[in-house]
Amino acid sequence: MKKDSITKNYIYNVIYQIIVIILPIVTTPYVSRALGAEAIGTYGYVISIVTYFTLVGTLGLTNYGKREIAYVQDDKEKRDKVFSELFLFRVITTTFTIIVYIVTLCIYNEYSIYYQILIFEVLAMLFDISWFFQGIENFKKVVIRNSIVKLVSIILIFVFIKKPSDLWIYFCIYAISNFLGNVTLWFKIKKYIKFRKVKLRDLKKHIKPTISLFIPQIATSIYTVLDKTMLGNLSNNISEVGFYEQSQKIVKLALTLVTTIGAVMMPRISNTYANGDKEKVSDYMKKTFNFVWIASVPIMFGIMVTSQDLVPWFFGQGYEKVTDLMIWSSPIIVFISLSTVIGSQFLMSIKKQNIHTMAVIIGSIINVVLNLILLRNYASMGAVISTVIAELVITIIEIIYITCYKYIKLKDIFYKSYKYFIIGLIMYVCVWIVQYNLNASITSTVIEVMVGGIVYVGLLILTRDQFLYQYVINKVFPKINNKHKREI
Repeated sequence: MKKDSITKNYIYNVIYQIIVIILPIVTTPYVSRALGAEAIGTYGYVISIVTYFTLVGTLGLTNYGKREIAYVQDDKEKRDKVFSELFLFRVITTTFTIIVYIVTLCIYNEYSIYYQILIFEVLAMLFDISWFFQGIENFKKVVIRNSIVKLVSIILIFVFIKKPSDLWIYFCIYAISNFLGNVTLWFKIKKYIKFRKVKLRDLKKHIKPTISLFIPQIATSIYTVLDKTMLGNLSNNISEVGFYEQSQKIVKLALTLVTTIGAVMMPRISNTYANGDKEKVSDYMKKTFNFVWIASVPIMFGIMVTSQDLVPWFFGQGYEKVTDLMIWSSPIIVFISLSTVIGSQFLMSIKKQNIHTMAVIIGSIINVVLNLILLRNYASMGAVISTVIAELVITIIEIIYITCYKYIKLKDIFYKSYKYFIIGLIMYVCVWIVQYNLNASITSTVIEVMVGGIVYVGLLILTRDQFLYQYVINKVFPKINNKHKREI
């Protein structure tokens, strides 16, 4: 099967992630003002509950399916068989989940009307086959589908969301657009798959590996989703969930620009590892770590320095607390980027996901304990502190494992990372000086981002950064790169 290049797949994903980032930048200020902090808090709380059911419905199948398809992507017969088995497996798990969901949430519940609407979100998991296209390294179809869904959603939000009582419409747009978006991918599947007859006993071999991937998903949800659930119950102020939700939204949106490389590299590394080329796997990992440092560090410093000007005009009045939450949350951009590369990309590809599972479980336990200690007195700030510490612990555990067992050398992980921190800090100072002479506004934020980007990239060019020249300048301006090679 003809595969798109890593660069092309990454570009597809970056385009989509840019859309993912731009659309909330357009809608969030509007929705924050139209719905208010309390409705946003309710939204975050309800979605956190529904997420547990979607996790059970998928049962780790998304990552497992992507990996298994990647292993057999060049064998049409095996690919048909694996897809048929995994889809039947999902039908069973999703059906069970929907029954439990209806019984427990849709009847006699304070938010039952919202849970009834979000049945479409659980159903969307049944029809989600994006894992197949990612497994065969065809990201274009997934990106086009997701982009159209996002664009339609934004139009509907501006047309129908006007006041806090429109929250139910907001839920409809969220759930139904995801459902219809997943259904549309089925129009493309016939080109790649012919369904095979599957017996229930054929599914037995998939139970253990999917559960092994499901456990870290559940553990991860403890500090990405349970934070909101616990915050809503322990803080006695649903608005605190809204503050936390908004701060994490901005940080996680910025994070996607870095972690999208993991979605691209995982199927490629899985396929390379299955073919026995361990040296090439190691080379892929070195390049990915280099990318993580060069991208995550400036984003972290950028959020730290721009949040003070961003929050007032972006979210509006009543969201002042979000500024400090964003600043304290920003280190997770580096931590999650590293742990994504190690856990979701490397360990999963070589079938050592149990190590990732162990790290995530330990981090989750720490997160829950810290939440119980901090949430009552510090509310949303306590949730942020718990999350940052949990992510740091997970990253440290995974780094210790892959270096002690000599999968990756420590120097390959942290190669020139100090350089990016120094340049990032210089960028921070330059932006802060500019910010000091500006008033908080859209214009000031744009100027700060532009100054930060120019300073950071300019310093990389001045220091002749090898990664920048090899993978950016070489692709865009090959003549400049050839001159650079002759000079050195």
